[in-house]
Amino acid sequence: MGCCGEEEEEVDDIFKQLIPHSIPSETQTESMAVNQIVISPMNSNFYALICKDILRSIFELLPPSDLARAACVCKLWTLVASDREIVTGSFKSLWKLKRVVGNPSSGNFWRDNSIGKFAISHRLLRGDSVTSLAVKYSVQVTDIKRLNNMMSEHGIYSRERLLIPVCKPEILLNGTCYIEIDAHAKREVAVMYLDGGPDPDGNHNCLVGNIPSGSSTRGKRRVLESMKRSMRVDDGTVEYYWSITNGDPRAAFSEFSEDLRWEHQSGSF
Repeated sequence: MGCCGEEEEEVDDIFKQLIPHSIPSETQTESMAVNQIVISPMNSNFYALICKDILRSIFELLPPSDLARAACVCKLWTLVASDREIVTGSFKSLWKLKRVVGNPSSGNFWRDNSIGKFAISHRLLRGDSVTSLAVKYSVQVTDIKRLNNMMSEHGIYSRERLLIPVCKPEILLNGTCYIEIDAHAKREVAVMYLDGGPDPDGNHNCLVGNIPSGSSTRGKRRVLESMKRSMRVDDGTVEYYWSITNGDPRAAFSEFSEDLRWEHQSGSF
């Protein structure tokens, strides 16, 4: 053949390499499409998925829920996704926070997407009550009691602060949260201080106050637990009546009964 014929043969040879020898079935076609779409981090061809620097730049853009899923892929991804800077950055980005202080006891704290883990610290002043604080912060009385582990409003008198639940995410905007374990609430919360910062002495986290002279810690604890069961109240209420009666259980019961009687009489009017 001439030159044209040689060129045609070369073109045919090129197309033969591109055309499969057998036409794949419909099932094989679907399988090939899936294999082309699925990207596995175990595939050595995808260097980007096993490079820590690239993974960090990707994980920094993920919300906490997706970051938690990424941590389940492999050991390398778990190592990168568990980095303190990445985790806190994702947490701050989700809630529009400026700063987070402290480390939670469990990594599940970061992955919790509910606003229920946030609270406002209110330093109690003379005349404060659970009802007045509920009105001030536009929350329910029951929500305050539940968050602070209170069975009655009497527990307010033995505390220096109350935790107020956060209902609107706008409150968190550009704020600073402190990861704390509140001794009275007996839970880990992200606390916001609207009037400054936390007490450097940490008095708000003290569950049991000063021990009266002549009474051991263990003995006092047993008495308070017995009073708590009998009165059917929370720890703060028991400690309040213990403190105003100078550690006299009988006088504490008497004061508690008088207060209950007064509440019933006030409620009947």
